[in-house]
Amino acid sequence: MDVVILGITGRTGSRLSDELLRRGHKVTGVARNIEKVPQREGVTLVAADVTDTQKLAFILKGHKVVISATRFVTSDINSLITAVKEADVARLLVVGGAATLEVAPGVPMLDTPGFPDANRAEATAGREFLNRLRQEQSFNWTFLSPSADFNPGQRTGKFRLGQDTLLVDTNGKSWISMEDYAIAMADEVEDPKHIRQRFTVGY
Repeated sequence: MDVVILGITGRTGSRLSDELLRRGHKVTGVARNIEKVPQREGVTLVAADVTDTQKLAFILKGHKVVISATRFVTSDINSLITAVKEADVARLLVVGGAATLEVAPGVPMLDTPGFPDANRAEATAGREFLNRLRQEQSFNWTFLSPSADFNPGQRTGKFRLGQDTLLVDTNGKSWISMEDYAIAMADEVEDPKHIRQRFTVGY
């Protein structure tokens, strides 16, 4: 299928593109600045501001799946939802954050003492984004949160899935490579199992 990736120039968006191409899908990549993105077979690049509702709806028209991999502080959830509905897109998948995952019953990481101030604006915007999605019943959305440590690494294909609780390994570390995160997202594209749900991935 032809999957739209909003924010294809980012670290996560580029790895999502790599994984989907590896599986034989086509990608339509959207970003404000696409000049530095290398031309690749199977990828169509479109320059656009994702907050431009009408232009985004035009780009999304005819596509079944769109993945939003943009930063929450620069996104507009209401504009995105409107564009998805106007374009009659079947599914919206979102690259989420870890801050809304619970570290104790009813306690998201965002609300714990010592949560980094440098990450608070993005994390708070991410919570608002997820809460807005949870109000939607008119289309199928999925929100995939990574683990706390989310950086480039190896593509192993070995990881665990969870729901709303932060995953940690046997040493108490919460982490996932961007490459393995991309596998989990691509799996969800191909075989939807978390419709109108948030889920998470980690080692």
